[in-house]
Amino acid sequence: MWDFFLCLLPSTFLFATAMLFRSQWICRLVEEGTRQLACRMWKVICSILNLSHPSVLHATANQASKIKLIYKPTALANYIVQNCRTLACAPLARWPKADPHFQIFFNFIWPIEEEALRHCGITFTRDHLLIQDGGIIALDWAVRLKDPNTQARTENYPGETPPIIILIPNALGKITNNLLSLCHLALQQGFYPVIFHRRGHGGCPLTTPRYQEFGDPSDLVQAILYIRCHHPSSDLFAVSEGSGSGLLLSYLGECGSSSFLVAAACISPVFDGQLFFETSLPKLYHEAALVYLKQQVSRYATALSSVMDTEKIFSCRSLQDMEKLMFCSVRLRDPGQKETLEQDLNLRSVQTDWAGYWERNEPLRDADEVAVPVLCLCSSDDPLLPPASALPVSIFQNSPYFFLALTSQGSHCGFLQEENRSSASWSHDAVLEYFQVVTEFFKVEENNCLMDRFGGWEIAYRLRQKPGAMTQRRRRSTMLRREKSVLGLQTQFSSHSRSVTFEEQETFTWNRSYTR
Repeated sequence: MWDFFLCLLPSTFLFATAMLFRSQWICRLVEEGTRQLACRMWKVICSILNLSHPSVLHATANQASKIKLIYKPTALANYIVQNCRTLACAPLARWPKADPHFQIFFNFIWPIEEEALRHCGITFTRDHLLIQDGGIIALDWAVRLKDPNTQARTENYPGETPPIIILIPNALGKITNNLLSLCHLALQQGFYPVIFHRRGHGGCPLTTPRYQEFGDPSDLVQAILYIRCHHPSSDLFAVSEGSGSGLLLSYLGECGSSSFLVAAACISPVFDGQLFFETSLPKLYHEAALVYLKQQVSRYATALSSVMDTEKIFSCRSLQDMEKLMFCSVRLRDPGQKETLEQDLNLRSVQTDWAGYWERNEPLRDADEVAVPVLCLCSSDDPLLPPASALPVSIFQNSPYFFLALTSQGSHCGFLQEENRSSASWSHDAVLEYFQVVTEFFKVEENNCLMDRFGGWEIAYRLRQKPGAMTQRRRRSTMLRREKSVLGLQTQFSSHSRSVTFEEQETFTWNRSYTR
């Protein structure tokens, strides 16, 4: 008899366990216990790897990350706060998604298939641009989604041209999972994304023996001018990821009111480049970035050896030393010989000071000249950037063009959400809604301006029957202003020059009125 009961004991135990797990509170208890055990094991691993680990264990999917908005109260800023719902709260993901190191691993270290098109279901096409100095940059256009159901949502612009979003990767040129996800979501919402690749990055050939400096926007200027001339009726927006913000903020500062962009956004931006390089990163991330950068340089080691000491570059042990060796101790071109490529390669040695390098490459060196609304998304638990106390808060409090959203969680360019959300990253929803809200604000103000300046509803009604009429006039007048900028590119596009009419000048003057 006891043998019979012993034979039934395993089956009875399994049956009882199955019945217990049918209870929801038992399932939640086991799930929470497993989660806590795994989290504590992960904390031990982080301590061994010398990785800081903020406590996000008790976060639930119903909670929201705290968002601190810092801005100067203006008409535009108030409109954004009232109408941009994603900036009201950031959905908080549960562990392990909430862990900042998990988000960095998923976004930067997790390998992406070579067929990135299949990875995100996007079809890309590439344009190579020949720059004035003989260098080549690349533009990857996200032309369509492979899913016909989602693709149908992008074709809702009959008679209109979709707005273009220029995506700027980080300074290493690495295409991340979140960048591809942003392309996917932008296509779904009717935008036309294009990824900007610097010379030597993203498989773009390096035809000149030099890389682009951290905050040198000269190549980006010509790329945006190319896009503007080929898509004159499309609104242009720009988004930078991580250290790629050094390029975008430098462009906005140097161009000022001559920028072609309607609005811009920076996800986990680097505001102080020198501080970023001089602040020690966690060793694991530092070594990974150093190896990745050396692999890039090694592809062109022979050509770069004429302007750089490649042996020292490959033997250096820090990103700061590598940046110094690549840009502060290089042989610069002889300015007296630029007629041909052979003459351009006659080189002379010049020593550049580290402080002088950042004097001309700091992202915010011309922040006072920025005349485009910029949304910056930062996180307090970002392990790759200096602490939140080092943020240039005064710029956001005093400039009408800078808008800061500081969250308590998000890691570096992560901001991951739960699976049931509209997208994988809260920052993507925030950026795209921000662009839409800014566009709506300009349309509302433009209609009000028309009624006030031209008098009467009849003229305003006629203009509404011609979508984009005033917008097109504003863009043409703005192009004239930009062609006269200090960038020295007006000679290439002299065919656009003409006299400015009174209506266009008045409309352009209004373009700055949202700073009131």
